[in-house]
Amino acid sequence: MVTRTVVGARYGLKDWLAQRITASIMAIYTVVMAVLLLGRDGGYEGWRAIMSTGAVRFFTFLFIVSLCYHAWVGVRDIWMDYVKPVSTRLLLHVLTLLVLVGYAGWAVQIIWRL
Repeated sequence: MVTRTVVGARYGLKDWLAQRITASIMAIYTVVMAVLLLGRDGGYEGWRAIMSTGAVRFFTFLFIVSLCYHAWVGVRDIWMDYVKPVSTRLLLHVLTLLVLVGYAGWAVQIIWRL
């Protein structure tokens, strides 16, 4: 007989749906940016011209937030599945969260610096 231990987290459907939504946002953004870049000069000036519009900056920000949330869900699940000591898992969760927030802040700084 198999005994199932319920841990009470219940992330399941919400995180599965979040992974699919964020992946869709990232895929659409990638295709749109590829199309925009194909029609312009591949150098710095072409990139700057694309990134200078408010709409592209907003969608780039949305991409970054989606990427960070997507990564958070995936890495968190890895830590929960494979790291058994609670203190080590908590430390890894905090470090992962700090790194992702730092990356998001750095990316936003780069976007609005252009």
